[in-house]
Amino acid sequence: MKIKNILIHLVIAIIAGMVAVFAYTRLAEPQAEVRTYREQQPAWFTSLPDDFEADKFDFTYAAERTVHGVVHVTTTTMRQRRQRVDPFEFFFPRDRQMEPEPIQGIGSGVIISEDGYIVTNNHVIAEAGSIEITLNDKRTFDAKVVGTDPSTDIALLKIEETGLPYIEFGDSDNLRVGQWVLAVGNPMNLTSTVTAGIVSAKGRGLRVFQEQYAIESFIQTDAAVNRGNSGGALVDLRGELVGIPTLIMSPTAAYSGNSFAVPVSIVRKVVEDILEFGEVQRGVLGVVIRDVNAELARNEGLERIEGVFVDSLIVGGAAAEAGIEAGDVILRVNDANINSVAELQEQVARYRPKDKVNVLVKRDGKTQQITATLRNIQGQADVVQPQEAYLGARFREVSSELRNKLNIPGGAQVTEIGPGKFMEGGLRVNFIITSINDQPINSPADIRDVLDGHSGGVWIQGVYPDGTVSYYAFGL
Repeated sequence: MKIKNILIHLVIAIIAGMVAVFAYTRLAEPQAEVRTYREQQPAWFTSLPDDFEADKFDFTYAAERTVHGVVHVTTTTMRQRRQRVDPFEFFFPRDRQMEPEPIQGIGSGVIISEDGYIVTNNHVIAEAGSIEITLNDKRTFDAKVVGTDPSTDIALLKIEETGLPYIEFGDSDNLRVGQWVLAVGNPMNLTSTVTAGIVSAKGRGLRVFQEQYAIESFIQTDAAVNRGNSGGALVDLRGELVGIPTLIMSPTAAYSGNSFAVPVSIVRKVVEDILEFGEVQRGVLGVVIRDVNAELARNEGLERIEGVFVDSLIVGGAAAEAGIEAGDVILRVNDANINSVAELQEQVARYRPKDKVNVLVKRDGKTQQITATLRNIQGQADVVQPQEAYLGARFREVSSELRNKLNIPGGAQVTEIGPGKFMEGGLRVNFIITSINDQPINSPADIRDVLDGHSGGVWIQGVYPDGTVSYYAFGL
Protein backbone atom coordinates (compact mmCIF):
# COMPACT_ATOMS: atom_id res chain seq x y z
CA MET A 1 0.00 0.00 0.00
CA LYS A 2 2.86 2.29 0.88
CA ILE A 3 4.60 1.62 -2.46
CA LYS A 4 1.34 2.27 -4.29
CA ASN A 5 1.02 5.70 -2.64
CA ILE A 6 4.59 6.56 -3.58
CA LEU A 7 3.94 5.71 -7.26
CA ILE A 8 0.74 7.79 -7.28
CA HIS A 9 2.58 10.83 -5.87
CA LEU A 10 5.41 10.36 -8.40
CA VAL A 11 3.00 10.35 -11.36
CA ILE A 12 1.24 13.43 -10.01
CA ALA A 13 4.61 15.21 -9.67
CA ILE A 14 5.60 14.40 -13.24
CA ILE A 15 2.29 15.64 -14.62
CA ALA A 16 2.51 18.82 -12.55
CA GLY A 17 6.01 19.45 -13.89
CA MET A 18 4.92 19.07 -17.49
CA VAL A 19 2.01 21.44 -16.92
CA ALA A 20 4.35 24.00 -15.39
CA VAL A 21 6.82 23.83 -18.31
CA PHE A 22 3.98 24.15 -20.85
CA ALA A 23 2.53 27.15 -19.00
CA TYR A 24 5.92 28.84 -18.83
CA THR A 25 6.60 28.49 -22.52
CA ARG A 26 3.18 29.83 -23.40
CA LEU A 27 2.79 32.55 -20.82
CA ALA A 28 6.17 33.57 -19.41
CA GLU A 29 8.36 33.33 -22.55
CA PRO A 30 7.73 36.13 -25.12
CA GLN A 31 6.12 35.08 -28.39
CA ALA A 32 8.56 34.67 -31.32
CA GLU A 33 8.01 37.16 -34.19
CA VAL A 34 6.03 35.58 -37.01
CA ARG A 35 7.22 36.79 -40.47
CA THR A 36 5.50 35.92 -43.68
CA TYR A 37 7.46 34.64 -46.70
CA ARG A 38 6.65 37.85 -48.56
CA GLU A 39 8.26 39.94 -45.78
CA GLN A 40 11.45 37.88 -46.00
CA GLN A 41 11.88 38.28 -49.78
CA PRO A 42 15.17 39.86 -50.91
CA ALA A 43 15.02 43.24 -52.59
CA TRP A 44 15.56 41.79 -56.07
CA PHE A 45 12.69 39.29 -55.78
CA THR A 46 9.81 40.04 -58.17
CA SER A 47 6.43 39.56 -56.48
CA LEU A 48 3.59 37.93 -58.35
CA PRO A 49 0.82 40.27 -59.44
CA ASP A 50 -2.31 40.13 -57.29
CA ASP A 51 -4.38 38.79 -60.21
CA PHE A 52 -1.88 36.06 -61.11
CA GLU A 53 -3.52 32.73 -62.00
CA ALA A 54 -1.20 30.02 -63.29
CA ASP A 55 -3.95 28.11 -65.10
CA LYS A 56 -4.79 31.11 -67.30
CA PHE A 57 -1.54 30.92 -69.31
CA ASP A 58 -2.88 29.47 -72.53
CA PHE A 59 -1.05 29.37 -75.89
CA THR A 60 -4.08 28.84 -78.10
CA TYR A 61 -4.91 32.52 -78.56
CA ALA A 62 -1.40 33.45 -79.72
CA ALA A 63 -1.18 30.38 -81.95
CA GLU A 64 -4.53 30.99 -83.65
CA ARG A 65 -3.73 34.68 -84.13
CA THR A 66 -0.34 34.12 -85.77
CA VAL A 67 -0.28 30.81 -87.63
CA HIS A 68 -1.99 32.31 -90.69
CA GLY A 69 0.53 35.17 -90.81
CA VAL A 70 3.54 32.87 -91.26
CA VAL A 71 4.42 31.62 -94.74
CA HIS A 72 6.54 28.86 -96.24
CA VAL A 73 9.45 30.17 -98.33
CA THR A 74 10.92 27.98 -101.08
CA THR A 75 13.93 29.19 -103.06
CA THR A 76 15.59 27.88 -106.20
CA THR A 77 19.23 28.65 -106.94
CA MET A 78 21.12 27.60 -110.03
CA ARG A 79 24.60 26.39 -109.14
CA GLN A 80 27.29 25.25 -111.50
CA ARG A 81 28.15 21.55 -111.40
CA ARG A 82 30.98 19.89 -113.23
CA GLN A 83 30.13 17.18 -115.70
CA ARG A 84 31.04 13.59 -114.96
CA VAL A 85 34.79 13.04 -115.32
CA ASP A 86 35.77 11.45 -118.62
CA PRO A 87 38.15 8.50 -117.95
CA PHE A 88 40.06 9.30 -121.15
CA GLU A 89 40.58 12.93 -120.14
CA PHE A 90 43.98 12.17 -118.63
CA PHE A 91 45.25 11.04 -122.03
CA PHE A 92 43.26 13.50 -124.14
CA PRO A 93 42.78 16.62 -121.97
CA ARG A 94 39.99 18.99 -122.94
CA ASP A 95 38.08 21.79 -121.34
CA ARG A 96 35.19 20.54 -119.25
CA GLN A 97 32.02 22.57 -119.29
CA MET A 98 30.02 23.54 -116.24
CA GLU A 99 26.33 22.75 -116.31
CA PRO A 100 23.78 24.49 -114.07
CA GLU A 101 21.96 22.50 -111.41
CA PRO A 102 18.89 23.73 -109.48
CA ILE A 103 19.23 23.69 -105.69
CA GLN A 104 16.20 24.19 -103.49
CA GLY A 105 16.15 25.90 -100.11
CA ILE A 106 13.41 26.22 -97.51
CA GLY A 107 12.54 28.67 -94.79
CA SER A 108 9.76 30.71 -93.29
CA GLY A 109 8.53 34.28 -93.52
CA VAL A 110 6.22 36.64 -91.64
CA ILE A 111 3.51 38.71 -93.32
CA ILE A 112 3.70 42.19 -91.78
CA SER A 113 1.06 44.00 -93.85
CA GLU A 114 -2.20 43.10 -95.51
CA ASP A 115 -0.81 44.12 -98.92
CA GLY A 116 1.88 41.44 -99.03
CA TYR A 117 5.11 42.63 -97.41
CA ILE A 118 6.97 39.71 -95.84
CA VAL A 119 9.97 39.64 -93.51
CA THR A 120 12.40 36.73 -93.54
CA ASN A 121 16.08 36.02 -92.95
CA ASN A 122 18.56 37.18 -95.54
CA HIS A 123 20.29 33.80 -95.50
CA VAL A 124 17.00 32.15 -96.52
CA ILE A 125 16.82 34.03 -99.83
CA ALA A 126 20.46 35.01 -100.46
CA GLU A 127 21.58 34.05 -103.97
CA ALA A 128 18.08 32.77 -104.83
CA GLY A 129 17.13 32.85 -108.50
CA SER A 130 13.43 32.50 -107.68
CA ILE A 131 11.37 32.70 -104.49
CA GLU A 132 7.99 31.05 -103.99
CA ILE A 133 5.70 31.87 -101.08
CA THR A 134 3.10 29.37 -99.85
CA LEU A 135 0.42 30.76 -97.54
CA ASN A 136 -1.15 28.80 -94.73
CA ASP A 137 -4.23 28.29 -96.94
CA LYS A 138 -1.93 26.65 -99.55
CA ARG A 139 -2.08 29.45 -102.11
CA THR A 140 1.28 30.14 -103.77
CA PHE A 141 2.84 33.37 -105.06
CA ASP A 142 6.09 34.44 -106.65
CA ALA A 143 7.93 36.92 -104.45
CA LYS A 144 10.37 39.67 -105.30
CA VAL A 145 13.13 40.97 -103.04
CA VAL A 146 12.48 44.54 -101.92
CA GLY A 147 15.70 44.85 -99.95
CA THR A 148 18.16 42.98 -97.75
CA ASP A 149 20.42 43.69 -94.80
CA PRO A 150 23.13 41.03 -94.38
CA SER A 151 24.47 42.76 -91.25
CA THR A 152 21.26 41.83 -89.36
CA ASP A 153 20.32 38.85 -91.57
CA ILE A 154 16.95 40.42 -92.41
CA ALA A 155 15.29 40.63 -95.84
CA LEU A 156 12.03 42.19 -97.02
CA LEU A 157 9.96 40.45 -99.72
CA LYS A 158 6.75 41.40 -101.53
CA ILE A 159 3.94 39.37 -103.10
CA GLU A 160 1.12 40.85 -105.14
CA GLU A 161 -1.95 40.21 -103.00
CA THR A 162 -4.19 42.14 -100.63
CA GLY A 163 -6.36 41.31 -97.65
CA LEU A 164 -3.73 39.03 -96.17
CA PRO A 165 -3.59 38.07 -92.47
CA TYR A 166 -0.55 39.65 -90.88
CA ILE A 167 1.24 39.76 -87.54
CA GLU A 168 1.61 43.06 -85.74
CA PHE A 169 4.93 44.27 -84.38
CA GLY A 170 5.30 43.85 -80.64
CA ASP A 171 7.82 45.23 -78.15
CA SER A 172 11.04 43.24 -77.78
CA ASP A 173 12.52 45.82 -75.40
CA ASN A 174 10.05 44.88 -72.67
CA LEU A 175 10.54 41.14 -73.02
CA ARG A 176 11.68 39.60 -69.75
CA VAL A 177 13.81 36.55 -69.16
CA GLY A 178 11.45 33.70 -68.24
CA GLN A 179 8.56 35.07 -70.30
CA TRP A 180 6.66 32.61 -72.50
CA VAL A 181 7.10 32.91 -76.28
CA LEU A 182 6.01 30.85 -79.29
CA ALA A 183 8.03 30.02 -82.41
CA VAL A 184 5.84 29.72 -85.53
CA GLY A 185 7.35 28.36 -88.73
CA ASN A 186 7.89 25.45 -91.10
CA PRO A 187 10.63 23.21 -89.66
CA MET A 188 11.70 20.31 -91.88
CA ASN A 189 8.94 21.33 -94.34
CA LEU A 190 6.33 20.70 -91.63
CA THR A 191 4.10 23.67 -92.35
CA SER A 192 2.31 25.74 -89.72
CA THR A 193 4.21 24.39 -86.74
CA VAL A 194 3.99 26.08 -83.32
CA THR A 195 6.43 25.42 -80.48
CA ALA A 196 6.60 27.05 -77.05
CA GLY A 197 9.43 28.07 -74.76
CA ILE A 198 10.65 30.89 -72.59
CA VAL A 199 13.01 33.78 -73.15
CA SER A 200 16.30 32.31 -71.93
CA ALA A 201 18.44 35.44 -72.34
CA LYS A 202 18.50 38.80 -74.12
CA GLY A 203 21.22 40.76 -75.87
CA ARG A 204 23.13 37.61 -76.79
CA GLY A 205 26.11 38.19 -79.12
CA LEU A 206 27.44 35.08 -80.87
CA ARG A 207 29.81 36.54 -83.50
CA VAL A 208 28.42 34.33 -86.24
CA PHE A 209 27.87 36.96 -88.95
CA GLN A 210 30.81 37.75 -91.23
CA GLU A 211 29.65 41.29 -91.92
CA GLN A 212 32.03 43.86 -90.49
CA TYR A 213 29.16 45.94 -89.09
CA ALA A 214 27.08 42.93 -88.08
CA ILE A 215 24.46 43.59 -85.42
CA GLU A 216 24.10 40.65 -83.05
CA SER A 217 21.88 41.12 -80.03
CA PHE A 218 19.75 37.99 -80.15
CA ILE A 219 16.80 36.90 -78.08
CA GLN A 220 17.70 33.43 -76.82
CA THR A 221 14.85 30.99 -76.29
CA ASP A 222 14.32 27.28 -75.69
CA ALA A 223 11.36 27.12 -78.07
CA ALA A 224 12.18 24.26 -80.46
CA VAL A 225 13.56 25.59 -83.76
CA ASN A 226 14.96 23.50 -86.63
CA ARG A 227 15.95 23.87 -90.27
CA GLY A 228 13.09 25.64 -92.01
CA ASN A 229 12.14 27.81 -89.00
CA SER A 230 14.55 30.52 -90.13
CA GLY A 231 12.67 33.70 -90.99
CA GLY A 232 9.53 32.69 -89.10
CA ALA A 233 7.90 34.37 -86.13
CA LEU A 234 8.75 34.56 -82.46
CA VAL A 235 5.63 35.92 -80.76
CA ASP A 236 4.50 36.70 -77.23
CA LEU A 237 1.26 35.46 -75.67
CA ARG A 238 -0.59 38.43 -77.17
CA GLY A 239 0.31 37.11 -80.62
CA GLU A 240 2.60 40.06 -81.41
CA LEU A 241 5.89 39.70 -83.25
CA VAL A 242 8.90 40.07 -80.93
CA GLY A 243 11.60 38.42 -83.03
CA ILE A 244 12.63 36.53 -86.16
CA PRO A 245 14.15 33.08 -85.40
CA THR A 246 17.50 33.03 -87.17
CA LEU A 247 19.81 30.28 -85.93
CA ILE A 248 20.43 27.51 -83.46
CA MET A 249 23.52 26.38 -81.56
CA SER A 250 23.89 22.63 -81.79
CA PRO A 251 26.68 20.08 -82.29
CA THR A 252 24.33 18.07 -84.53
CA ALA A 253 22.81 20.90 -86.62
CA ALA A 254 19.44 20.04 -85.06
CA TYR A 255 17.67 21.67 -82.14
CA SER A 256 19.33 20.99 -78.80
CA GLY A 257 17.81 23.52 -76.45
CA ASN A 258 18.94 26.95 -77.66
CA SER A 259 17.64 29.04 -80.53
CA PHE A 260 18.20 32.70 -81.33
CA ALA A 261 16.01 35.41 -82.85
CA VAL A 262 16.65 38.91 -84.16
CA PRO A 263 14.62 41.26 -81.90
CA VAL A 264 11.77 43.11 -83.56
CA SER A 265 13.28 46.46 -82.51
CA ILE A 266 15.98 45.81 -85.13
CA VAL A 267 13.60 44.25 -87.66
CA ARG A 268 11.29 47.27 -87.61
CA LYS A 269 14.19 49.67 -88.27
CA VAL A 270 15.46 47.58 -91.19
CA VAL A 271 11.99 47.41 -92.78
CA GLU A 272 11.37 51.13 -92.38
CA ASP A 273 14.73 52.02 -93.93
CA ILE A 274 14.28 49.70 -96.90
CA LEU A 275 10.81 51.10 -97.63
CA GLU A 276 11.88 54.73 -97.24
CA PHE A 277 15.41 54.73 -98.68
CA GLY A 278 15.80 51.43 -100.52
CA GLU A 279 18.84 50.76 -98.32
CA VAL A 280 19.38 50.31 -94.60
CA GLN A 281 20.73 53.49 -93.04
CA ARG A 282 23.12 52.40 -90.32
CA GLY A 283 24.33 54.94 -87.82
CA VAL A 284 27.94 54.26 -86.78
CA LEU A 285 29.55 55.52 -83.58
CA GLY A 286 33.08 54.76 -84.73
CA VAL A 287 34.52 52.88 -81.76
CA VAL A 288 36.39 49.62 -81.29
CA ILE A 289 35.02 48.14 -78.08
CA ARG A 290 35.29 45.17 -75.72
CA ASP A 291 33.10 43.69 -73.01
CA VAL A 292 34.28 44.57 -69.50
CA ASN A 293 35.22 41.49 -67.47
CA ALA A 294 37.18 40.94 -64.28
CA GLU A 295 40.53 40.66 -66.08
CA LEU A 296 40.00 43.82 -68.14
CA ALA A 297 38.83 45.77 -65.10
CA ARG A 298 41.94 44.69 -63.19
CA ASN A 299 44.35 45.49 -66.04
CA GLU A 300 42.78 48.89 -66.79
CA GLY A 301 42.22 49.86 -63.17
CA LEU A 302 38.44 50.08 -63.48
CA GLU A 303 36.47 50.40 -60.27
CA ARG A 304 33.54 48.26 -61.37
CA ILE A 305 32.72 45.60 -63.95
CA GLU A 306 30.18 47.52 -66.02
CA GLY A 307 29.57 48.96 -69.48
CA VAL A 308 31.79 48.39 -72.52
CA PHE A 309 35.41 49.45 -72.83
CA VAL A 310 36.54 51.73 -75.67
CA ASP A 311 39.72 50.16 -77.04
CA SER A 312 40.29 52.65 -79.84
CA LEU A 313 38.52 55.15 -82.08
CA ILE A 314 37.97 55.40 -85.81
CA VAL A 315 39.79 58.50 -87.04
CA GLY A 316 37.21 61.11 -88.04
CA GLY A 317 34.36 59.00 -86.67
CA ALA A 318 31.39 60.22 -84.64
CA ALA A 319 32.90 59.23 -81.27
CA ALA A 320 36.26 60.87 -81.95
CA GLU A 321 34.61 64.09 -83.13
CA ALA A 322 32.34 64.17 -80.07
CA GLY A 323 35.20 63.78 -77.60
CA ILE A 324 34.96 60.15 -76.56
CA GLU A 325 38.43 58.79 -75.78
CA ALA A 326 40.16 55.44 -75.79
CA GLY A 327 39.93 54.03 -72.27
CA ASP A 328 36.43 55.39 -71.68
CA VAL A 329 33.72 53.01 -70.48
CA ILE A 330 30.35 53.49 -72.18
CA LEU A 331 27.55 53.03 -69.64
CA ARG A 332 24.45 54.28 -71.45
CA VAL A 333 23.12 55.34 -74.85
CA ASN A 334 20.20 57.71 -74.42
CA ASP A 335 17.96 55.92 -71.88
CA ALA A 336 19.33 52.40 -72.40
CA ASN A 337 21.91 50.96 -70.03
CA ILE A 338 24.84 49.26 -71.74
CA ASN A 339 26.62 46.22 -70.31
CA SER A 340 27.81 44.36 -73.40
CA VAL A 341 29.04 44.92 -76.92
CA ALA A 342 25.82 43.34 -78.24
CA GLU A 343 23.67 45.83 -76.30
CA LEU A 344 25.65 48.79 -77.61
CA GLN A 345 25.37 47.52 -81.19
CA GLU A 346 21.62 47.03 -80.81
CA GLN A 347 21.03 50.52 -79.43
CA VAL A 348 23.15 52.36 -82.00
CA ALA A 349 21.61 50.29 -84.83
CA ARG A 350 18.25 51.96 -84.11
CA TYR A 351 19.53 55.28 -85.42
CA ARG A 352 20.48 56.72 -88.78
CA PRO A 353 23.35 58.91 -89.95
CA LYS A 354 22.94 62.50 -88.68
CA ASP A 355 20.99 61.31 -85.62
CA LYS A 356 22.33 62.57 -82.29
CA VAL A 357 22.74 60.18 -79.37
CA ASN A 358 23.63 60.95 -75.76
CA VAL A 359 26.43 58.68 -74.58
CA LEU A 360 27.18 58.38 -70.86
CA VAL A 361 30.83 57.46 -70.32
CA LYS A 362 33.01 56.93 -67.28
CA ARG A 363 36.51 58.37 -67.45
CA ASP A 364 38.99 58.32 -64.56
CA GLY A 365 36.22 57.27 -62.19
CA LYS A 366 33.88 60.13 -63.14
CA THR A 367 30.86 60.03 -65.44
CA GLN A 368 30.09 62.54 -68.14
CA GLN A 369 27.52 62.76 -70.91
CA ILE A 370 28.68 63.31 -74.47
CA THR A 371 26.46 64.00 -77.48
CA ALA A 372 27.62 62.33 -80.69
CA THR A 373 26.29 62.79 -84.22
CA LEU A 374 26.34 59.41 -85.94
CA ARG A 375 27.98 58.83 -89.31
CA ASN A 376 27.29 56.28 -92.04
CA ILE A 377 29.51 53.29 -92.80
CA GLN A 378 31.65 55.41 -95.12
CA GLY A 379 32.26 57.87 -92.27
CA GLN A 380 29.99 60.56 -93.69
CA ALA A 381 26.85 62.13 -92.23
CA ASP A 382 24.71 61.61 -95.34
CA VAL A 383 22.24 58.79 -95.90
CA VAL A 384 23.51 56.00 -98.14
CA GLN A 385 21.97 55.86 -101.59
CA PRO A 386 21.17 52.39 -102.98
CA GLN A 387 23.29 51.23 -105.89
CA GLU A 388 21.94 49.73 -109.07
CA ALA A 389 22.64 46.06 -109.60
CA TYR A 390 25.34 45.21 -112.12
CA LEU A 391 25.30 41.74 -113.71
CA GLY A 392 22.93 40.71 -110.91
CA ALA A 393 25.00 41.96 -107.97
CA ARG A 394 25.39 45.07 -105.82
CA PHE A 395 28.65 46.21 -104.28
CA ARG A 396 30.04 48.70 -101.80
CA GLU A 397 33.44 50.09 -100.97
CA VAL A 398 35.49 48.21 -98.40
CA SER A 399 35.97 50.08 -95.12
CA SER A 400 39.44 51.07 -93.99
CA GLU A 401 39.15 48.79 -90.94
CA LEU A 402 38.43 45.73 -93.10
CA ARG A 403 41.18 46.67 -95.57
CA ASN A 404 43.67 46.90 -92.72
CA LYS A 405 42.49 43.60 -91.23
CA LEU A 406 42.88 41.76 -94.56
CA ASN A 407 45.93 43.75 -95.67
CA ILE A 408 44.40 44.69 -99.02
CA PRO A 409 44.71 48.08 -100.76
CA GLY A 410 41.07 48.31 -101.84
CA GLY A 411 38.28 46.18 -103.25
CA ALA A 412 34.54 46.05 -103.86
CA GLN A 413 32.39 43.96 -101.50
CA VAL A 414 29.29 42.05 -102.64
CA THR A 415 26.26 43.20 -100.64
CA GLU A 416 23.52 41.49 -102.66
CA ILE A 417 23.57 38.89 -105.42
CA GLY A 418 20.80 37.68 -107.67
CA PRO A 419 20.40 36.05 -111.08
CA GLY A 420 23.25 37.13 -113.32
CA LYS A 421 26.84 36.46 -114.29
CA PHE A 422 28.30 36.91 -110.82
CA MET A 423 25.89 34.36 -109.34
CA GLU A 424 26.58 31.96 -112.21
CA GLY A 425 30.27 32.30 -111.45
CA GLY A 426 29.71 31.26 -107.83
CA LEU A 427 30.34 34.55 -105.97
CA ARG A 428 28.61 34.89 -102.61
CA VAL A 429 27.50 37.79 -100.43
CA ASN A 430 30.39 39.49 -98.53
CA PHE A 431 33.03 38.41 -101.08
CA ILE A 432 35.52 41.21 -101.77
CA ILE A 433 36.72 41.51 -105.38
CA THR A 434 40.33 42.68 -105.40
CA SER A 435 41.12 42.13 -109.11
CA ILE A 436 39.40 41.24 -112.39
CA ASN A 437 41.53 39.91 -115.22
CA ASP A 438 44.61 40.99 -113.25
CA GLN A 439 43.39 44.59 -113.06
CA PRO A 440 43.09 45.96 -109.49
CA ILE A 441 39.62 46.76 -108.16
CA ASN A 442 39.46 49.54 -105.57
CA SER A 443 35.79 50.54 -105.78
CA PRO A 444 32.48 49.34 -107.27
CA ALA A 445 32.99 51.77 -110.16
CA ASP A 446 36.16 49.91 -111.16
CA ILE A 447 34.12 46.77 -111.86
CA ARG A 448 32.10 48.54 -114.52
CA ASP A 449 35.22 50.14 -115.98
CA VAL A 450 36.83 46.74 -116.46
CA LEU A 451 33.81 44.76 -117.66
CA ASP A 452 31.77 47.24 -119.71
CA GLY A 453 32.32 46.30 -123.34
CA HIS A 454 34.39 43.25 -122.46
CA SER A 455 33.72 39.91 -124.15
CA GLY A 456 35.25 36.58 -123.39
CA GLY A 457 36.50 35.08 -120.15
CA VAL A 458 36.42 36.88 -116.79
CA TRP A 459 38.89 35.87 -114.07
CA ILE A 460 38.10 37.20 -110.57
CA GLN A 461 40.33 37.13 -107.52
CA GLY A 462 39.32 38.19 -104.02
CA VAL A 463 38.88 37.38 -100.37
CA TYR A 464 36.12 36.86 -97.82
CA PRO A 465 36.06 38.78 -94.49
CA ASP A 466 37.36 35.72 -92.65
CA GLY A 467 40.53 35.78 -94.80
CA THR A 468 39.58 32.98 -97.21
CA VAL A 469 41.08 33.74 -100.65
CA SER A 470 38.90 32.60 -103.57
CA TYR A 471 38.92 32.67 -107.37
CA TYR A 472 35.97 32.64 -109.76
CA ALA A 473 35.54 32.60 -113.53
CA PHE A 474 32.74 33.08 -116.06
CA GLY A 475 32.27 34.22 -119.61
CA LEU A 476 30.68 37.32 -121.10
